Amino acid sequence: MTGVMIGRRGSVAGERFGRVFLGRLLATTVLIAPGLLLSHIPAATAQTNPAGAVTFAIAPQSVDGALAAFSAATRIQVLSPGAVTQGVNSPGVSGSMSAREGLNRLLSGTGLVARFLNTETVTVERVAAVGAIQLDPVQIEGRGAPSSPGALPPAYAGGQVARGGRIGALGNQDAMDVPFSVTGYTAETIRNQQADTVADVLANDPAVRSGLGYGNFAESFVIRGFQLMGEDLSIDGLYGTAPRQIVATNMFERVEVLKGANAFLNGAAPSGSGIGGGVNLVPKRAEDEPLTRLTASYAMDSRFGLSADVGRRFGDANQFGVRVNAAVRGGETAIDDEERTLKLGSLALDYRGERTRVTLDVGTQTQRVEQGRPVVYFGNFVPAVPSASQNYAQPWSYSQMRDTFGQIRAEYDILPNLTAYGAFGLRSMREDGDYASPTVTRVDGTGTVRRLTVPREDFTSTGQAGIRADLHTGPIRHQLNAGASALRTTNNNGFEFGATSAINLYRMVGLPRPATTSSSGMVGDPPKVSESVLRSVYASDTLSILDDRVMVTAGLRQQNIQVRGFNRATGARTSDYDQSALTPVVGLVVKPTEELSLYANRIEGLAQGPTAPSTAANAGEIFEPYRSVQYEVGGKLDFGSFGGSLSLFQTTQPSGVTDAFTRIYSVSGEQRNRGIELMLYGEPVQGVRLLGGATFIDPEMTDTGSAATEGKDAVGVPRHQFNANVEWDLPFLPASFPTVTLTGRVIHTGSQYLNTANTLKIPSWTRFDVGARMVTDIRNRPVTVRAAVENVTDKAYWASAYGGYLSQGAPLTAKLSLSVDF
Repeated sequence: MTGVMIGRRGSVAGERFGRVFLGRLLATTVLIAPGLLLSHIPAATAQTNPAGAVTFAIAPQSVDGALAAFSAATRIQVLSPGAVTQGVNSPGVSGSMSAREGLNRLLSGTGLVARFLNTETVTVERVAAVGAIQLDPVQIEGRGAPSSPGALPPAYAGGQVARGGRIGALGNQDAMDVPFSVTGYTAETIRNQQADTVADVLANDPAVRSGLGYGNFAESFVIRGFQLMGEDLSIDGLYGTAPRQIVATNMFERVEVLKGANAFLNGAAPSGSGIGGGVNLVPKRAEDEPLTRLTASYAMDSRFGLSADVGRRFGDANQFGVRVNAAVRGGETAIDDEERTLKLGSLALDYRGERTRVTLDVGTQTQRVEQGRPVVYFGNFVPAVPSASQNYAQPWSYSQMRDTFGQIRAEYDILPNLTAYGAFGLRSMREDGDYASPTVTRVDGTGTVRRLTVPREDFTSTGQAGIRADLHTGPIRHQLNAGASALRTTNNNGFEFGATSAINLYRMVGLPRPATTSSSGMVGDPPKVSESVLRSVYASDTLSILDDRVMVTAGLRQQNIQVRGFNRATGARTSDYDQSALTPVVGLVVKPTEELSLYANRIEGLAQGPTAPSTAANAGEIFEPYRSVQYEVGGKLDFGSFGGSLSLFQTTQPSGVTDAFTRIYSVSGEQRNRGIELMLYGEPVQGVRLLGGATFIDPEMTDTGSAATEGKDAVGVPRHQFNANVEWDLPFLPASFPTVTLTGRVIHTGSQYLNTANTLKIPSWTRFDVGARMVTDIRNRPVTVRAAVENVTDKAYWASAYGGYLSQGAPLTAKLSLSVDF
């Protein structure tokens, strides 16, 4: 059959110019147009969360002026018909208090009442009964029981990151109180950046970089120079229920990154990754204020979406909560001929009783990728990167991933200082796909491609149970924690290889789907290939003195890893791995002042150990689990409106090596990552928010058994990474204008080696993103318009070399969304 060029009909160059021009035009428009087009829309302000203390200094004045000052101080949108506030004066407010209390005082005696539509929007109305002052319902906010389900640490100044997050088995904690590095990206960040997947969110973190999985479209992450695979993400602290390859963000309130080894905190990860850090996804919960939000979205080239987010609480004390999320997206991406679709639905139920707290989360998502741009394999040279939007996929390649999952978590206060907790979850997954990743063998792009078809089904059951106690022995406070966890996963799959065909990476043509050359397990249901069982028991104590200014955490987790392999054709067991390990943790926190927290930790990572290969003299020998060791020291600053952290870390990961002379395989090699990590976040100046930092890593390979690789850098680990994200609320717009925020982001990644001998390397790359958003109201309904252009220069670059293959960065992509709260 004659080959057909892969690309769009008509002039590819002309259409490419049009697309780039459209993106840049949109970039310019979103920066200028709001002030020109919407001068007659009622005033509104930027968004914030009313939780937390705000310092007010608003003098007595007109209510309109007072509300404008309130909005500037809190970034809460205030909606009010002009006739309601006309001629009314406010007594003003001063002092430090919650936004809700400050607004009530601001309206005291005015005959007006404030009602929060949600955490970001409030309406001002006139009291119906003359002389009666109707106050907004009182909301009591406290920091007790921070580790209970739904009791999340509040957002930091600026609303982009949280003040803490889930520290594994220790539960939700304030970042200043723990000897670990954790960053929680909030729902506000996810919405404002129009982040569709977890990788989009983690693009903000200087310690994290993303690429594609081995031969598929899975999102794979590198944290502190070590891989975190998609199946090793947790949901609400529980492994095993997160979708395996690509995770949409619609049902999640936060994406939390715990940087560093974490075997004690979370247990061994299901697939054995996560040595450099872990990611926890926090499901959305119904808030005290009713929420009904509809969002329409568009992304280049023709990907349209619609989502709904609805939350309500019921009961005389709002003890029952319901949160529903639904989303559909589909169309062509900015990569030529690539199409992606999403269908998602989730339900979150919760109960908040006096002594009992229960949450139930269920969800399903289907992701389909048609003609997705694949990874690239190579020979003994670095292939030149194709143009930013060029696609080198075959027209018959695709992947469809369907995940259905659910988990229930409960806590019961046996005594005021003694709590029992438990969680249980299930996940069922089905994947189908034809994959075709090219291998380039010559500098001119000549190479080969081969079809691989893999149907796969996984079923996972997972759970944990434990008890927490908070007590004192003399001047020492003890936070005790003990429990057990277990996870079981079965993997059923088959495979089919197609014939190899000649291709050219830079002049790819569409080939007919290759005929099958070999297969196994392709008849009927996929056969069972492997079964993994992870079990652990753990205990810890955090001792505190001097009003928690000095805190020491010590703990142990005994873990058992069982992995069994099975023959696809006969079902006979082919391998049996059963090993245990004890992983300790010790950490120290010292707070010389309220604003400064110094910390240190020693903690380990754990992964399945290797089996000696058939080429070794000791073939078949099973080794103990890999125990990675991390040492870290650092400091965290909290100035109220602005903060940051600085850490120095060293993580060593063992590796297997076959001796060149004796041919004996042993665990004697080591990857040692030493690094410095800086994070900055918050609102140092009213209306200006910063988020970013830098990571420097020395990823050295030692005891490799080869002079060619000894002392070299690990494959795919950049020596430096920088991130800078800035938001600016335009201060010079008239009061009658909506609030307009301009955004900009820079992501820089250093060069990466492609091979262990360090003879091949991809260059460093820098990506620039710009955007804007506008918050207003239409007929007393909060409306938010967001626009962004990612990779505004349309730079073509290899984004990742981790794993020894290449993932290309996305081209210029314009995004637009419109959200309305009802």
